[in-house]
Amino acid sequence: METYAHIKTVLGIILGLSITHSLKGAVKIIDHPNRSKFYSVHLLWALYMFLSTVYFWWFEVHLVEVQHWTFQKYFFLILYVTLYYIMSALLFPDDIKDYENYEAYYYSRKKWFFGFLGLIFTFDIFDTLLKGQHYFLHLQSAYPVRAGIHLILCGVAMFSEKRWLQMAIVLFFLIYQIVWILTFYANG
Repeated sequence: METYAHIKTVLGIILGLSITHSLKGAVKIIDHPNRSKFYSVHLLWALYMFLSTVYFWWFEVHLVEVQHWTFQKYFFLILYVTLYYIMSALLFPDDIKDYENYEAYYYSRKKWFFGFLGLIFTFDIFDTLLKGQHYFLHLQSAYPVRAGIHLILCGVAMFSEKRWLQMAIVLFFLIYQIVWILTFYANG
């Protein structure tokens, strides 16, 4: 139990930095709306990642079910949570002076963004297995379907320049995430 508390603390620090970075980026857009024109798809991805980061922090409570901790498991979790920080940094860089606006920035970095988002879903598969068979079975057959759909859509979004498709994908991710949370985690 003492090991879990230590791991939980380190994960919380990195997740806290991710949330802080995202909130600072969003507030910067509000504070200086004329400095860099916002882009709705970018802001929806920022909302999705904020929700996903908060959700990640919640579902990691199930790490208490891990009976035997090793450095490899700990290091895996550090890498996993670091992906959330990378995503917040990709969404809200320190400056976008080299770009006309957030739309131009988004399309110049979308391969990186969706590559890392795909990594998050890949890491999630191993994280879910780490928590044990009972936890994996609790998510039913919906879990592998969810992972597969999201990985495919990351690949599609990574290479598509179509604005309408980018909007449709981010809306799908947001709605799916909300329904997922309400279905599997609303009651604890």
